Amino acid sequence: MKKILFQGPVKFVTIPVFAFGVLSLVSYIVMQLWNCLLPDILHVAAITFWQAMGIFVLCKILFGFGKGGGRGWGGPGGPPWMRRKMEEKYKKMTPEEREAFRKKMSDRFCGHGPNWGPWDKFDQDERKPDQSFKDNE
Repeated sequence: MKKILFQGPVKFVTIPVFAFGVLSLVSYIVMQLWNCLLPDILHVAAITFWQAMGIFVLCKILFGFGKGGGRGWGGPGGPPWMRRKMEEKYKKMTPEEREAFRKKMSDRFCGHGPNWGPWDKFDQDERKPDQSFKDNE
């Protein structure tokens, strides 16, 4: 069923219909919550379905569409799948490639690069036994 609905020219019809359905459902929920709670609590007027849709769209424009709130794709606030992908890529690098990667990131961020803490765990196997984690900071 998924292959039929979201392939070829049919996807140009099903995706907008699905999006409008979700928007309508969310707008209805916003309208019901507003009309059940806010008139009694804040003494505001009840709103219509279209006003609820406008409020919802305005909130999405002003406050964003839920990227995740992290500090970047591979950082601590990024999605876990991207973090795992970057960890795998970093594991496969040679020590020279890792150093080049660190240099490139430091140059990109003007020396105020990302915290290398999570990435340092991959370098621990290359350290001598007498080195501690604090030597790398």
